[in-house]
Amino acid sequence: MKKYLFILACLCVIQLNAQKNKFDTTMKIGKVGYRVTCTNKANEKSELTVGMIGFEEQRGDVNLDVKGKVQSCEIDDLNRDGFPDVVIYVFSEGDKRKGSVISIASEANKSISAILFPDITDDAKLSAGYKGGDQFKLFNGILTRRFPVYNTSDSTNTTPTGVIRQIIYKVVPGERGGYKFKVDRSVDIDKPKS
Repeated sequence: MKKYLFILACLCVIQLNAQKNKFDTTMKIGKVGYRVTCTNKANEKSELTVGMIGFEEQRGDVNLDVKGKVQSCEIDDLNRDGFPDVVIYVFSEGDKRKGSVISIASEANKSISAILFPDITDDAKLSAGYKGGDQFKLFNGILTRRFPVYNTSDSTNTTPTGVIRQIIYKVVPGERGGYKFKVDRSVDIDKPKS
């Protein structure tokens, strides 16, 4: 009997740890919104599910495999069409926490389309000195990304310069339909000395 109780206790601990890592939230504006869940099991592959709430022609959930773990998400009208869109922040594990964004736009609360987010390494100017440490914030449909800039003249690139790079993204129509985030502007800010 003690053996079975021990096994049951171990299974409960394993289940609690699995639930502790799982991401699960629901966000709505009015009666329309999204339920975002992610297993957050492994840095290399986690299962992300986005369910639509209150959509007229809901066709089921969107299921994706993501590299990293979902840390948070926000809801706002990104493309300024009067309907709620969702932004999901995914981070790699490790000391530098590199971030990426997955975003979905509502098409008149009937269907959805992807909002593509550019890889920072595709832009040499913006990625100069980039080593992660991303922070994202959404405000009035504008997405801001901030991260510390590291010294590129250091061969190991481990010395922070004390500068924070801030990139402002706006959503614009994509070339082949849908939408994409486009850099509106960027600025390097000297970190205040303490």
